[in-house]
Amino acid sequence: MTGTFAVKLEEKRYLPDPRFKATAWTPDYTRAYQEFMRDPDAFWDRIARELVWFGPWDRVREWNHPYAKWFVNGKMNITYNCLDRHVTSERKDKPALVWRGEGGEERRLTYDGLYREVMRFANGLKSLGVGKGDRVCIYMPLVPEQVVAMLACARIGAVHSVVFGGFGPDALAMRINDAEAKVLITADVGYRRGKAVPLREIAKEALTHTPCVEKVVVLRRGTPAVDLDPAREVDYADLCREAAPDCPAETMDAEDPLFILYTSGSTGAPKGIVHSCGGYAVGTYYTARHDFDIKETDVFWCTADPGWITGHSYVVYGPLAVGTTVVIVEGTPDYPDPGVYWHLVQDLGVTIFYTAPTAIRMFMRYGDEWPAKYDLSTLRVLGSVGEPLNPEAFEWYYHHIGGGRCPVVDTWWQTETGMHIITTMIGEAMKPGFAGKPIPGAVVDVVDRQGNPVPPGTGGFLVIREPWPAMLRTVYRNDERYRTYWETIPGCYTAGDLAVKDKEGYIMILGRADDLIIVAGHNIGTAEVESALVSHDAVAEAAVIGKPDPLKGNVIKAFVTLRVGVSPGDGLSAELARHVRKSLGPVAVPAEIEYVDRLPKTRSGKIMRRVLKARELGIDPGDISTLEE
Repeated sequence: MTGTFAVKLEEKRYLPDPRFKATAWTPDYTRAYQEFMRDPDAFWDRIARELVWFGPWDRVREWNHPYAKWFVNGKMNITYNCLDRHVTSERKDKPALVWRGEGGEERRLTYDGLYREVMRFANGLKSLGVGKGDRVCIYMPLVPEQVVAMLACARIGAVHSVVFGGFGPDALAMRINDAEAKVLITADVGYRRGKAVPLREIAKEALTHTPCVEKVVVLRRGTPAVDLDPAREVDYADLCREAAPDCPAETMDAEDPLFILYTSGSTGAPKGIVHSCGGYAVGTYYTARHDFDIKETDVFWCTADPGWITGHSYVVYGPLAVGTTVVIVEGTPDYPDPGVYWHLVQDLGVTIFYTAPTAIRMFMRYGDEWPAKYDLSTLRVLGSVGEPLNPEAFEWYYHHIGGGRCPVVDTWWQTETGMHIITTMIGEAMKPGFAGKPIPGAVVDVVDRQGNPVPPGTGGFLVIREPWPAMLRTVYRNDERYRTYWETIPGCYTAGDLAVKDKEGYIMILGRADDLIIVAGHNIGTAEVESALVSHDAVAEAAVIGKPDPLKGNVIKAFVTLRVGVSPGDGLSAELARHVRKSLGPVAVPAEIEYVDRLPKTRSGKIMRRVLKARELGIDPGDISTLEE
């Protein structure tokens, strides 16, 4: 079996106002891509020189399959580019972080203020014995101190491992032990849906199984302040108050590790993805600036948590390297009501909004009336991340949030890639359902199992043919697992996704390759069936799995959540079956539809189909530490 299959493509397009193209940082995609392909090293050399380096590189790239080095022997510190170079410019008093708490509290940190907080906390970490190369685990709510902690680690050359504040004690302990973290930074509580999440208590339970941790720094938010264990715990505020105010940025080699981040993953145990200092800095700076077209006056809101790669790259490092104002919000998109995000856009004057298709479909479910209550006219660019943005969600986002005037930057990338790889650049024609084309800087293809390109309109495996600056360097303490990325399909980085390319080179992501269902010899992508179901007016979200069948090998079972106000009345299942038949053909029609209140998801919003399948088959679902609920 080649792994290829025909895909029915419906190509609708939207052209943004020509003024976007005229003023974009990449005004001509074709020309920029051709420039990159003519001399990739010269292309990345030019981008890298926009940042500040402490020492020059000998070579832009060194590639010994499957290992890459970027900006070889170059010296830098990513925090110098996120902070120091701004505080010596007109950006010194510009807001760097604007934080809103769930209860409406607001804090603003200018670039100068953030710089000073990072230096004090960096010195505080040094006083605890943390030095270059030590691992530090950060388990915090989405508050400014979480960003400060990440930057402080990077400032002194410590390797941070951020663990999302929704994980339980077992998941936290696993990540601490695998990274061999010396210090844990946490908070007494986080706030979610009006309730306090007891992070310190969860951490204390995890710490009974983590002998590597020597000290715990606790940010005390609640009143009265909790009592700390003087033998092991240190108060965050005290640590900063007693620290020296100046902390020069540690000189880091471009290939020194910057952080370890454990994949949420819909299958298997989490992997510790290692990213390095130089290439990651260049890749995130370039994509933040060019893909979102960030201008000096923009207010940038990426709704991700820094516990995920999106938060690392497009809440912290990329936008701060560009020098924009970053909005961070502790809370959920439908609490206290489904209009909270649009209220914040209006109140804070957000101009660039970057969120997940899961959130967009949730907003759709609540109805058009919620965004219609607010003035969203400040928005000029919309972004999507995390999973395929189905055409129906694109249309709703484009019309109801962007007012038909904002480019939609649908981005494909991974924890492993560190930076955007595929998108529709600002000013280019947008096609609902298609992420776009490879960015200038990435060589992407859709291939069969042997690595041969497949014709347009034919589904295959998504691969990256050449190394890129922000690529993962290894899987921590598991280099063999790293090599499988480059050895599954000859000569390529295998993303694990199925995709299809149209005649213009636009790429549609069909879903994970391991989510392929073979029904009576036909390869059916789960994302195609799910997208067909979601295109029905009654459906909010859908997940499909293959269910063993003695005749067909597998049949398709769908799990469906309905929009608010819709009930699974007589005939709805038959109507949905007809709808899928019309969209995809009879082979893709679910044999069974089950209506559910919610779908199991990772905390980054990816549907965990294997949990549904395990439940259906009555087997152990394996590691579910990344499950949202």
